[in-house]
Amino acid sequence: MNNPQISCKDLSLGYGGRSIVSNLSFDVYKGDYICIIGDNGAGKSTLLKSMLGLMPLVSGRIEFAENLDKIGYLPQQTDIQKDFPASVREVVMSGCLNRSGLFPFYSKADKALAYRNMERLNILPISKSCYRELSGGQQQRVLLARALCAANDVMFMDEPTAGLDPQSSAELYETIDKLNKDGLTIIMISHEVNTAIEHASHVLHIKRGEPCVFERRQSDG
Repeated sequence: MNNPQISCKDLSLGYGGRSIVSNLSFDVYKGDYICIIGDNGAGKSTLLKSMLGLMPLVSGRIEFAENLDKIGYLPQQTDIQKDFPASVREVVMSGCLNRSGLFPFYSKADKALAYRNMERLNILPISKSCYRELSGGQQQRVLLARALCAANDVMFMDEPTAGLDPQSSAELYETIDKLNKDGLTIIMISHEVNTAIEHASHVLHIKRGEPCVFERRQSDG
């Protein structure tokens, strides 16, 4: 078996030094599709943010493979973000900012990458549309295209279908499935247990005050 892309070892997660999740260990391998489920307040978002380096661990360690390149993050969208007055193309292009470093302009490679990701997410026909005038499902596709401009290897998602109607939610899951089959590792928080079981290769069930369960849901075939 190949070495893991991310290895979480004996993690304790919480706030102000107080743990809400303890003794959590699991490995993430290339091509995994991991859904994190659990009750509200169990520590799902805390885990995600800790893996992204946005929150400190209470204890334990997270190790990343040396060849791990770019990591993308699709957080929950706020009401202010939904009303952002920019074009679809501008929002997607902004995902290339970290690649540009201190250079204030987008390169040809950046523009080509944004174009490819808009094409992958089927939003190229609306690239000149105003982001805030789009439907919820369209906005999530735009934000996912933006995150893909930063991600080559792993994509973290925090309840990407929250607030979407059933059809938009199903279409987004189909898109995420395709990205995963193309080789992108997915680590997603989901409140939809049945959907998580249907789509994920692994499910991590976080239980506050109880041992967490990490299990494979599909065979390697």
